Amino acid sequence: MNGNFEAATPIKKVTDRKRTKSQLALISLVLGLLYVIYLVVYFTNIQGGSGSEAAGSAIAAALVLPHLLCVFMAVIFNALGYFINKRGFILVGAILYTVSIVFMVIYFMFVIIQMILSYIAYAKMPVNSPGKEVA
Repeated sequence: MNGNFEAATPIKKVTDRKRTKSQLALISLVLGLLYVIYLVVYFTNIQGGSGSEAAGSAIAAALVLPHLLCVFMAVIFNALGYFINKRGFILVGAILYTVSIVFMVIYFMFVIIQMILSYIAYAKMPVNSPGKEVA
């Protein structure tokens, strides 16, 4: 046997592989952005006719505001995770989608798809660098 076994093997290690972006994160981002636009348009176009209707619409907007802010922050983190290609940001976005469901349970059907897609995108994305999972 030859002592030069490493030179005989044609296997190359690929260390600088181009990373592809997660399509699931993109779908979640688009759906979340559309939902945020819908919420903002809906709650800014409420016309309160009388005093009691205006008070009711103000109370409704105040109740939905934490949900709206959570979804908005989730969309921002989802966009960061998609464009920077960091899986930690995708996870933070998925957690914020989950928290937004807790804030407004009756609106869960508008956020559940984005939440599931974000968790799956996080699970399928490769680890950023071995031993240095920062964000």
